Amino acid sequence: MLMNASRSHLVVVDVQARLMPAIHDSEGLVRNLAILLEAAKRLKIPVTVTEQYPKGLGATLPSVAEALPSEAVTLPKTTFSAAREPSIAERIATMRGSSRDQLVICGAEAHICVLQTALEFRASGLEVFVVADAVSSRSPHSVNAACARLLHAGCHWVTTEMVAFEWMERAATDEFRALAPLFKD
Repeated sequence: MLMNASRSHLVVVDVQARLMPAIHDSEGLVRNLAILLEAAKRLKIPVTVTEQYPKGLGATLPSVAEALPSEAVTLPKTTFSAAREPSIAERIATMRGSSRDQLVICGAEAHICVLQTALEFRASGLEVFVVADAVSSRSPHSVNAACARLLHAGCHWVTTEMVAFEWMERAATDEFRALAPLFKD
């Protein structure tokens, strides 16, 4: 049940310029997302970014886009569930074919796009981890409802720190020395 760097794929859902001002504690979400992206970059974990109707909601936040690993792929969608967007479903399937059967999902909104994406990929047999402190919605109540539903469906509700430390597996490595300071306040 532990997340493993060689089996993981980070999915960043709809962290977009016009959506973030309405999101509860978007600063915390973006801060933790930066940590996840740095961990993914150092540990060579593939990253897929989705953008919900970018014509209307804008592109991914510039600070997030700048933090993406160079190999990250950003794909637009109009479906709420990324699993229903053919290009995204194909990318996830390709990753799964490379033994990347663990999806670590973060972004917005927890009760809409994150929830539907997580539920559908879980139903397809992937192990799904939703990062509690790197997801949000306009209302904290919606996040709580999403959490309950995701847990009931067999998804895992984790934190940024859980993800990074499970991916690293051990201390006394260059990755640990580089990432550990990110968790000090």
